[in-house]
Amino acid sequence: MAFAHSIVIALEVVLLFNLLIGVHELGHFLAAKWRGLKIDRFAIWFGKPVWKKKIGGVEYALGWIPAGGYVALPQMATMEAIEGKNETPAESLPQVPPLDKIIVAFAGPLFSFSLALFFAFVVWGVGKPTTEEDNTTTIGWADPNGPAWRAGLRPGDKILSVDGYPVHHFLSTTEDSITWRIITSEKPVIPIQYVRDGVTATAYVAPTNLPTKWYERKSLRKILISPAYPAVIAGVISNSPAARAGLRTNDEVVAVDGQKIYSPAMILQMQEQFTNGPLRPVTFTVQRGRHEFTCTLRPERPIQPTNAPPSFGLLFWAGSTDETIVHPNPFEQVRDSASMIFATLGTVLSPKSDVGLQQLGGPVMIGRAYYNLLQDEQGWRRVLWFSVILNVNLALLNLLPLPVLDGGHILLSLIEAIRRRPVSARILSNIQTGFAALLIGFMLYIAFFDTSDWVRSARAGRETPVIFAPPEK
Repeated sequence: MAFAHSIVIALEVVLLFNLLIGVHELGHFLAAKWRGLKIDRFAIWFGKPVWKKKIGGVEYALGWIPAGGYVALPQMATMEAIEGKNETPAESLPQVPPLDKIIVAFAGPLFSFSLALFFAFVVWGVGKPTTEEDNTTTIGWADPNGPAWRAGLRPGDKILSVDGYPVHHFLSTTEDSITWRIITSEKPVIPIQYVRDGVTATAYVAPTNLPTKWYERKSLRKILISPAYPAVIAGVISNSPAARAGLRTNDEVVAVDGQKIYSPAMILQMQEQFTNGPLRPVTFTVQRGRHEFTCTLRPERPIQPTNAPPSFGLLFWAGSTDETIVHPNPFEQVRDSASMIFATLGTVLSPKSDVGLQQLGGPVMIGRAYYNLLQDEQGWRRVLWFSVILNVNLALLNLLPLPVLDGGHILLSLIEAIRRRPVSARILSNIQTGFAALLIGFMLYIAFFDTSDWVRSARAGRETPVIFAPPEK
């Protein structure tokens, strides 16, 4: 049953991916029809077709390499090395005015942008799930050996600004998030303004880059903190100290040894400390509905796996379970998505930034993101929201003035208009093919890291179950 569910989700991801590509290429196709250009082929994906059919003089095809799509237009700059040989030689066709080429090239990004706006209006109507974790700037956990802790930041501190920029989120993909401001800061020491017990102060944190292996992306700047969210129990392991104490799913641990906790990570950190230290009883303050009570748990070593550290036997939700539905303004969704893309490009191109091309994601990462989003009950709402971001990405990145991309076609057409004659077809073909090869190489480079991330994540999800010894009779 789980396998069938995974297959269905995988098919949904493929359909979504093809929708995004198909709408973009449909823009080129309809504009070419409107301007009277010869159209040889409309293809989704690259490579030798696994399916093709000719209708009205146009070949419609599905390739086997899931890396985009194209409309073969012999009167524009062609890439026969990738798209396959055109049915109609370009030299046998009349010249196309530069304005028509610009219209056809711009139509793809325009359709992607229009699809983003359509999705944004749908999200505005049906809403997008959000949690306390999404919107908090309160620290839930800080590594005792990390930069933030050494600089004086503690769980419960509410961060107001990072590097002089106000922040309103913790892990969000927007510019007003703590994570983004730490990653993109180019200062060796980052000023972080925070509030503790009503008093505002500033900590000066020297971020760190964690070591990585050759097959992993290089670590971005971190100060080793995570957001606050309730420590709600997702499960209790049989025969564990927590099970014997009568703790249940959906109980919330609010304090440990009388100290308020801001994240389950604080309990997990305590368990780690027991690995090399004496095992001692710990008093938990637990909220169950409207009733609050305390219980004492002494951590134990499970019998399986044999190398497992001492544990209380508690499983916690990976994030906040308190979801609400918000209805963001559609134009603000598109604006924020565009703003983030420009900010990302600026950061990637900055010589002082730790963020490089290696940190970008490709089709594998996008497919994985869609797959993970669709696992959740509210996943369809998140998929709609993510599709807004993705289509704005597709529109704006394609407008970059690089050969192969739509922006490159527009630039070449402007050059043609200024020179009053087209660029040599042979030179144009060499430029297009060369840049296409570079683009494919870059996509393979990114796909390597995307796939590596996915494999490691899948392996981490197959951990050996923890088993405690049954009580002695």
